[in-house]
Amino acid sequence: MEDKHVAPLKTVRWEDGKVIMIDQTKLPNQLVFVEYDDYNQVANAIQTLVVRGAPAIGVSGAFGLALAALQSRAKNKDEMIADLEVAKKTLFETRPTAVNLAWGLERIMNVAISCDSVEQIRQFVVEESKKIAEQDVSINRAMGKNGSVLFDDNDTVMTHCNAGALATVAYGTALGVIRATKESGKNVKVIATETRPVQQGSRLTVFELKHDGFDVSLIPDTAVGYAMANGLVDKVVVGADRIVKTGHVFNKIGTYQVATMARQHGVPFYVAAPLSTFDMKSEYNDVTIEMRSSAEVTQVGDTKTAPDDIDVINPAFDMTPPELISGIITEKGIAVPPFEDSIKKLFD
Repeated sequence: MEDKHVAPLKTVRWEDGKVIMIDQTKLPNQLVFVEYDDYNQVANAIQTLVVRGAPAIGVSGAFGLALAALQSRAKNKDEMIADLEVAKKTLFETRPTAVNLAWGLERIMNVAISCDSVEQIRQFVVEESKKIAEQDVSINRAMGKNGSVLFDDNDTVMTHCNAGALATVAYGTALGVIRATKESGKNVKVIATETRPVQQGSRLTVFELKHDGFDVSLIPDTAVGYAMANGLVDKVVVGADRIVKTGHVFNKIGTYQVATMARQHGVPFYVAAPLSTFDMKSEYNDVTIEMRSSAEVTQVGDTKTAPDDIDVINPAFDMTPPELISGIITEKGIAVPPFEDSIKKLFD
């Protein structure tokens, strides 16, 4: 029997040879599920934010490769691996900053390469992708339990963007920590930022928390400083799309400002992310920041909110340096400064 906390919002799943997702572009007005049987459809879904959130797109990428294996007409292993490499490239190029996508794709490719036949590849990559999805939920629960000790009864916790069930298969990373805190018997309130320009906070985080019975308030991104200066926030917890070995965190644009405000006002700032979000090879200045369409900034729906032909800078992510971070919560424990040492210990 599925856990009652997981069942209501399962973001992405495999069923009868298809990938089924919540279409997050329709939230909060409609809860719509979409079905895909072609890896190109999954790639488009990742690109257009039908599915988003680092862990969720990691699982979606794995499912996309599983679909590619089912779609392939390869007659031998070499042909199948060649087909999967094409699909992997298509899927990877959708979102270059989030490291979980590359991680999920590599894990499936490694399984495929280890197989002996086309049929074995089809069977094993489907099984492995389903295993990745199942592990996502258990990892988030372990992370939540580890992080819950950092939060006190009657805390008001600020979060930015959406790092909840909708950013994962279920349960969530940052919101998973908040869930686990509540499940441990503590009272907890949440302040969510709207998270411009795509409104993941107002459309997704608030929808999800309200859906699950949390006491949640929404603020404009520009009110973060006001909320902290007026003592409305006890702690902050956010997710991450990539964390490098030095503890530099890449997350939704605006995270750096929230962390800077938290430091200014003495508010602990935590990051929650699975070990699959860590990039232990790259330096922070090597990470590609995804730039998105100017239309996300210059219009809301079909309504223009800016003059025609205006230049727009629309980065999807920013980098928060380790000196602003109180701790990084993972399924294996909590990394604390100096981060390079404590992160390495988590992997050891």
